[in-house]
Amino acid sequence: MRKVQPFFSVLIVNYNAGDLLQSAIDSLKNQTFKDFELVIVDNDSQDQSAEDLDTEGLPHVRVLRENQNHGFARGNNLAAQAANGKWLALLNPDATADDNWLEEIHAATERHDSCRVFACSQINMDEPELLDGAGDAYFAFGIPWRGGFEHPISELPSKDSHCFSPCGASAIYERDLFLEIGGFDERFFCYCEDIDLGIRLQLSGEKCVFLPEAVIHHKGSATSGRYSYFTMYHGFRNRTWAYIKNMPLAFLLLTLPGHLALMGYNYLNNLGNADVKGMREGMWDGLKKGWALRRNGDYRVRPTRKTIWNLMQSMSWNPARLSSRSVHVWAV
Repeated sequence: MRKVQPFFSVLIVNYNAGDLLQSAIDSLKNQTFKDFELVIVDNDSQDQSAEDLDTEGLPHVRVLRENQNHGFARGNNLAAQAANGKWLALLNPDATADDNWLEEIHAATERHDSCRVFACSQINMDEPELLDGAGDAYFAFGIPWRGGFEHPISELPSKDSHCFSPCGASAIYERDLFLEIGGFDERFFCYCEDIDLGIRLQLSGEKCVFLPEAVIHHKGSATSGRYSYFTMYHGFRNRTWAYIKNMPLAFLLLTLPGHLALMGYNYLNNLGNADVKGMREGMWDGLKKGWALRRNGDYRVRPTRKTIWNLMQSMSWNPARLSSRSVHVWAV
């Protein structure tokens, strides 16, 4: 008998998430839209977080146990390859979904039947009066930010809108598109792999729709630490990798001085809070190895004039918006 394809495959990549993983799973038990499967990839967690999980009440669950930590990028690629759903709904293990999360996304796929990428509302789990993000935004000099991060929840857009790309904590991709474009670049390990994919999708002519009513609650950096060496190294390195690897050459050469200046500003601005060694080594490896990634050509797309214009239009050109990390969306 031919197996019926679920509408969604919810993907969770876990690494030492503790009790947060079970909370994420529990939030899926209450979904009003039931046509989904759950695929969990455990990246060799050492805290027993993936042991004895309570998945009762969920329609279809698979746990892929790996013998090493593949990172967020490869972990999701493995889950996507194993998934059966038409759509991939990524959910961080440090996040919980509102009961109507999948129902809202399902309705949006019918409203926007040509769209193959969606972003969700993210609320700060610990301070619910604050946004965790309204999609990802991208400044033209190669600096991404989570739109509206730590801004009042009153700034959440009220209507479906376009944004640059979804945050990986709650990204929605059509599975065929995700696999066709190569998924996440596994060399990024984690951080900014969603931005890298977002740039490639824009250069492929795809647009992302932000859904204000599809809500998750995100703790953020719960397993890696917001200012740790790990976070600072991968954040600084991967921002530059995504920029150097993907930008059309003429635009890259024109904006590179601005990118370097902003990275230097970020470094100085984080002194006293963040791991200095992580920032310094991340910046160096971003510049040194970013050009090698560009020459290598893996995970890259062949843009046209039309899709390059698509990318230019989707970026922010306002430095004040970047500085304040405000929401950056525009009408569908």
